[in-house]
Amino acid sequence: MGNKLYVGNLSYKLTDEALKEAFAQAGTVEEAVIITDRMSGRSKGFGFITMSTGEEAQAAIEMWHEKELDGRKLIVNEARPPRER
Repeated sequence: MGNKLYVGNLSYKLTDEALKEAFAQAGTVEEAVIITDRMSGRSKGFGFITMSTGEEAQAAIEMWHEKELDGRKLIVNEARPPRER
């Protein structure tokens, strides 16, 4: 398993730092990024977490998939590589 995770159904007011803190419960978070709209700067409701190991990534999936954070039930799974445009 890779160590990069997709996190969907995020609250629009959640910050990168709050997301990082939540996932730190499962292990070491190297990076937490919430994707934003280029024009408005508003959150698109999903982001990516990079954990330090595949085992920690699996633990984060088990801990957070279909669990509630900031009033929203999260979708957490292994991130797929970006598709070509």
